[in-house]
Amino acid sequence: MLKKFLGTVMLAALAAMPAVAAEVGQPAPAFDVKDINGKDETLEQYKGKIVVLEWTNPDCPFVRKHYGSGNMQQLQKYALGKGVVWLTINSGAPGKEGALDEAAAKAKISETGAQDTAYILDPKGTLGRLYGAKATPNMYVIDTEGKLAYEGAIDDKPTPDPDDIKGADNYVKDAIDSLLAGKQLAVAQTRAYGCSVKYAD
Repeated sequence: MLKKFLGTVMLAALAAMPAVAAEVGQPAPAFDVKDINGKDETLEQYKGKIVVLEWTNPDCPFVRKHYGSGNMQQLQKYALGKGVVWLTINSGAPGKEGALDEAAAKAKISETGAQDTAYILDPKGTLGRLYGAKATPNMYVIDTEGKLAYEGAIDDKPTPDPDDIKGADNYVKDAIDSLLAGKQLAVAQTRAYGCSVKYAD
């Protein structure tokens, strides 16, 4: 049953996407958007800081794995404690699974205890397509020079089972730690796993 579930969900998440503008080792695509509090969020304003972009869908079982267990919140708290900027992005189109409005997004943050710097709604999928986000979660880590240092999965356990978090290699934490230490990333790109981003048709 689990195998069948994983097959259908993950295949959808890994489906072919348009040409990706975001390329590891190259400058991350610039953006200028507003978060759910109406604050301007640009990549330029965070120059000199490590920035994590997290694509999310609160109804996706893979996202629920990491939020329901507290794993994502712990990672966010760890990152913020290191001076890292964390932007959570929901590219779900209106009427599709996981799509939220501002009020619902604020309620979800309160419910889960999320620790992000800002939550961005991207109902038209503009930001998601700019980065080529395929799945939820799909993670991006941008270095202090504004270059994309890591893109892909949150860890090496592509299942919706929270029990698999223990002992998993968290690629995002590894990337943050390597950048802070001035070291080259051991893993710079992986295949994102999860539910497909629910873009507008």
